[in-house]
Amino acid sequence: MAARVTTGLAAAVCAVGVLAPVAVADPPFGVVPAATDMVGVGVDTTQGFMNQTSGDYNASLTAGQPRLYSWDATGYSPITPKAGATTIARPDGSGAGFNALINNTGATLDYSRSSRGTVVGDPTSYSFVPFARDAVGWSAKAGGHAPANLSTAQLKGIYECTITNWAQIDPSLGNAAIKPVLPQAGSDTRTAFLRALGGSTVIIPGACVISGPRNDRGTDPLLNDVDVVFPYSIGVYVDQVYRGHGTVVESPGPLTLRSINGIAPLNTSQSINPAFAATAYGRLLWHIFRTPELTGANPHGAALRAVFGVGGWICAHPAVIIAYGFIPINNCGTSVSPTGSGAGL
Repeated sequence: MAARVTTGLAAAVCAVGVLAPVAVADPPFGVVPAATDMVGVGVDTTQGFMNQTSGDYNASLTAGQPRLYSWDATGYSPITPKAGATTIARPDGSGAGFNALINNTGATLDYSRSSRGTVVGDPTSYSFVPFARDAVGWSAKAGGHAPANLSTAQLKGIYECTITNWAQIDPSLGNAAIKPVLPQAGSDTRTAFLRALGGSTVIIPGACVISGPRNDRGTDPLLNDVDVVFPYSIGVYVDQVYRGHGTVVESPGPLTLRSINGIAPLNTSQSINPAFAATAYGRLLWHIFRTPELTGANPHGAALRAVFGVGGWICAHPAVIIAYGFIPINNCGTSVSPTGSGAGL
């Protein structure tokens, strides 16, 4: 008999009600980053972490040193990232951030935030620098029909619409239609989840799958359903529920995380379970740069490496990575090119 997640295990949802202040989104009001400052855009998964990092790093500087800024994935648009920059549509997501980096010069953007690594077709003149590990899993409404655990094969069947009723998994779950939902098109969490289900090849969702809710936002009314299944970043869930950075909108709402193949996504310290992150559902988190700028023997290159490189500010402060729900990594700050070569920075 499959075990359901009862309302007693939904206590994690209640933790969202105790919220801590988050770092300021975007450059602070009234602040226009200087042309020499380091400015980035991209995925929302790591924007909270970078907002905090920017504030902490800038507070350590003396006057005249290049500062660090990060524009959120959503907000008013267009934006002018720094003084003298080209005005651009606000990039929303890893792909949009990387494209903005490609389509502009350092006079506009210096880096992009990404939750996906290199893929075939990426230009080779860019460096991907990892700093943390995340994982993607699945969630469902507490007290609903979904069990506490599903296998990869079962999840694949659900999203390919060959498994459409909970009774196909276990009659004890009830005779009710499963409602698989995916985040918006272009979401890296969506892609990473579908790739994990396909064993490194992204599966094509079946006709029964609904797309639309923003990734990592369980408060969408569509998800308040006892039969919904929805992918979720484990790190973002930890950040929203257990690290005090959730908001009324940015929270799991009624959703709770579930196990895959018998491996729980969280450990007893309410962090990402390393055993789960070591599976196909784990992923690295990155910052992307134009390689000549990152490796440049000039003040700008030195400033970038002082933040993002091996021994740089980010890698030297693993407690901040943990505070935002992610796992520090040993190869933090190393550079990976789209051809797969690597070197320390």
